[in-house]
Amino acid sequence: MASIIETGAAGEITLPAAPRRRKRKLSTDGWWPWAFVLPSFVGIVIFAVWPILRTIYMSFTEAGPFGGEHWVGLANYITMLTDPNVGWAILNSLEFTGIGLLGIPISMVLASIIGRPGFRLARFYRVLFFLPFIAMPVAITLVWRMIFNGNFGIVNQALALVGIKGPYWLSTPGVLIVVISLIGVWGGIGFNMIVLSAGLKSIPADYYEAAELDGASKPRQFFSITVPLVSPTVFFLVVMQIIGGFQVFTALYVMMGNNNPQMAKSQTLVYLFYNQGFTLNHVGYAASIAVLILVIIGVITAAQFVLQKKWVFQ
Repeated sequence: MASIIETGAAGEITLPAAPRRRKRKLSTDGWWPWAFVLPSFVGIVIFAVWPILRTIYMSFTEAGPFGGEHWVGLANYITMLTDPNVGWAILNSLEFTGIGLLGIPISMVLASIIGRPGFRLARFYRVLFFLPFIAMPVAITLVWRMIFNGNFGIVNQALALVGIKGPYWLSTPGVLIVVISLIGVWGGIGFNMIVLSAGLKSIPADYYEAAELDGASKPRQFFSITVPLVSPTVFFLVVMQIIGGFQVFTALYVMMGNNNPQMAKSQTLVYLFYNQGFTLNHVGYAASIAVLILVIIGVITAAQFVLQKKWVFQ
């Protein structure tokens, strides 16, 4: 083997120079990644970020039906704090959202029953429950409006057969929002079932077999295995349900109409926003209501992400 140590004329030993390390250049793809991201980024800025910023600015102004904005400061927010309709709208939105959450456990039970091995016509029932979710909301709500009509509706006619006089469902305070909430539960069960079915299929069958060998009953398996392991899916549905609950408008608008005597006590925040902004042309005040909706949804969603560590299986 040849020696790599050199000996000089005077007998000095010289080591070879250390090889120079080449500087590694950071590999870049140029502008191509930005070219693919740019359309989505521009769309988010134009259709999400800019409307939010514009709405926040408009909440501090007031404008006439033909434009002409002028700065009013906190006047719209002060008016909102003293407006009793805002309080009713918040309560109705919370009530609709709370009742709507009942659809999640109902959907979980139905998804568990339909998803059992050997269950006959499982696909048929999934499609049947999912149809209301993909149907036209206005058409579905019109059908329910006829069903709950106080004079000739099917519900009151059925109650009359057993000697009960049904109320005027669409014009009685406190009743209309409950009816709309139940319609929302009915319409959302299909979507919840599809999402929960995907979560249920991800649970290994070995867990149930081991629990059955240990003598665990079906209800015990459901609450000790199914519920904890499907809790991330339930968390997703809870977040989506609360966000959608505070945005309800179509069903309430179709069921209640514009001349309902109980409009003030039955409207939600989005309905109040629509009424102030597009009917009464109070654009600045409507913008402040929109900001209120944004803040409420943001606070509740942030609280859910903080509290989910206590009940969502990690």
